[in-house]
Amino acid sequence: MFDPSQLAALVAVHRRGSFDLAAAELGVTQSAVSQRLRALEERVGTLLIQRGAPSVATEAGMRLIRHHDEVALLARGVEQDLGGDISGPVTLRIAVNADSLATWVLAALAEVPGVLFDLVIDDQDVSQDWLRRGEVAAAVTSHAGPLQGCDTVALGALRYRATASPGYMARWFADGVTKAAVAQAPALTFSDKDRLQVAWVQARGLTSPAAFPSHRMASSQAFVDACLLGLGWGMNPDALVADHLAAGRLAELVPGTALDVPLYWQFARLTGELTRPLTRAVRAAAARVLVPPAGM
Repeated sequence: MFDPSQLAALVAVHRRGSFDLAAAELGVTQSAVSQRLRALEERVGTLLIQRGAPSVATEAGMRLIRHHDEVALLARGVEQDLGGDISGPVTLRIAVNADSLATWVLAALAEVPGVLFDLVIDDQDVSQDWLRRGEVAAAVTSHAGPLQGCDTVALGALRYRATASPGYMARWFADGVTKAAVAQAPALTFSDKDRLQVAWVQARGLTSPAAFPSHRMASSQAFVDACLLGLGWGMNPDALVADHLAAGRLAELVPGTALDVPLYWQFARLTGELTRPLTRAVRAAAARVLVPPAGM
């Protein structure tokens, strides 16, 4: 068996990105973290952490991190099965896209007591990669799978609308949402991984990819606020802009052209029983906000 304190040091360094932050999390000295990690590396005979800024786990290190997380969850399950005293809350690491977090995921997390959540925020198109690497126990993703060792639950689709303020519409799209206008009008982009604006523009046949100017801001609420202030146009979740659309504070660039993004809940099969309460809460919360897309 591996020394739990050594595994904990490995996990903390990788997830916090530095030895000093890992030491603060574990409540020990930085020297103690280094000694534990070095002892673990000597035992397995290979490098487990690539030192740097940030420090990240090697492939061998990731395998041990997955082992650590699986053992922690399985031990928790044994405690529950035997009816013993639960030694503090368990930490569950999941990957979720920012728009789901802003619209429905928090309601699901609030329904699962006794759990501390460590959320990895990433685009739904790449969140599955976190699960594939074993860095999270579950993920909200746009990929239906299959993914080896994991189960998939279809949740529904997050509906987006291309929105802007009336003043913005009058300034940039006075003659309609044309190719020429889209090529000049500032848009909003969450990050380099965000393809929603491009997907909507392509679906309308308005322009080629990346052919329009764009502000970058990694915040779901900032997207809405920026649209309200006339800074740009962007793809906003219907749940965040429905009231603004109804009140006339925002308008759709082209009415009736919503973009639905199918979402799935994927989780490691090994810990599926232990994450069952969260899976149940995720499905219930998603059903209240997401729409059933065609074919799902």
